[in-house]
Amino acid sequence: MRTILFILQKEFLQIFRNKGMLPIIFFLPLIQLLILAYAANYDIKNITVDIIDNDHSLWSERLTHKIFASGYFKYHGTPQNIPSAMEDIKDDRADMILVIPPDFEQNLIRKNKQEVQILINAINGMKAGIGSGYIQSILQDYNIRIRKEWMHATAVETQVSPQINVTDAYWYNPYMDYKQFMVPGILVVLVTMIGAFLSGMNIVREKETGTIDQLNVTPIRKVHFIIGKLMPFWIIAMAELAFGLVFSWWFFHLSYAGNIWLIFLFAGIYLIVMLGIGLLISTQTQTQQQAMFITWFFFVIFLLLSGLFTPVNSMPQWAQRITLFNPVAWFIKVIRMVLIKGSGFSDILPYLMIITLFALIINSIAILTYRKKS
Repeated sequence: MRTILFILQKEFLQIFRNKGMLPIIFFLPLIQLLILAYAANYDIKNITVDIIDNDHSLWSERLTHKIFASGYFKYHGTPQNIPSAMEDIKDDRADMILVIPPDFEQNLIRKNKQEVQILINAINGMKAGIGSGYIQSILQDYNIRIRKEWMHATAVETQVSPQINVTDAYWYNPYMDYKQFMVPGILVVLVTMIGAFLSGMNIVREKETGTIDQLNVTPIRKVHFIIGKLMPFWIIAMAELAFGLVFSWWFFHLSYAGNIWLIFLFAGIYLIVMLGIGLLISTQTQTQQQAMFITWFFFVIFLLLSGLFTPVNSMPQWAQRITLFNPVAWFIKVIRMVLIKGSGFSDILPYLMIITLFALIINSIAILTYRKKS
């Protein structure tokens, strides 16, 4: 134990003397938390629309005003015809075209029915899908308002088929605040970067400077050496997590429903997994540049398949199977369960056992590999 304390002292001195590592530890996580918390927004707004109004009636103007009053659409122009409007879409000046046919108001009054044409730029599939949902919802509401204005209440009851009224109740995130959902996942990303990136590059730096050979000939046990090299980043990452939770509560006004100590329990084991991955990468690389690129390769895969930006259930089956071996996905799931849903220890116990198994397997392989290379 005393040997480990001496190594820890030496590592902390080395970390705080490294001017390049200090910004990565203290300043970049704060900047990333501030930027990503506002930038990673699922809301789609400012969808630019071209309006081709071939009727120029009171009801077509009301429809146009209702679309732009929603706050999701932005007026671009009124081309004379569809080919001119398609040029705006090709040049990315417009995202959507609404074509109001001639006799729009007349058909509504006489035939009680009228169709409009919507042309959507689907290069960005998510934006096109959400924009289409917005415009359809507006058109349905517009149709309901027309029927209420034209028909007497009794006539509506006799002519319109019975409807089911649905009352929405949003649990866990009643105000639909996306930061409540995104910030916990971003905290996982920041902790992962500290655990995986810095731990791997720290050991490789010993190889580059040649001090690894001096340490190998000392009477220090390799287990003590590995613990002493990795433990500082475990402590720093846990401190970063604590700071991130407090800062998110103070700055973003997030409400945490569950027990914070469950997050630290899971994070402590999760970081052992990340430190093991960093150790494993460091045993297979000779320079910090190699370690950085390999770590970044796995980090991007872990991140994209973690469920942070895209729900895991929406992924193909083969991708969902890969996420079973993704520790980042498990931590994001658990931190959202605890902080948003208020899940208890029994709820996260299966995931805690899985991440513990990951820690045992990865660190066993890393330690055995390190012994062979030393």
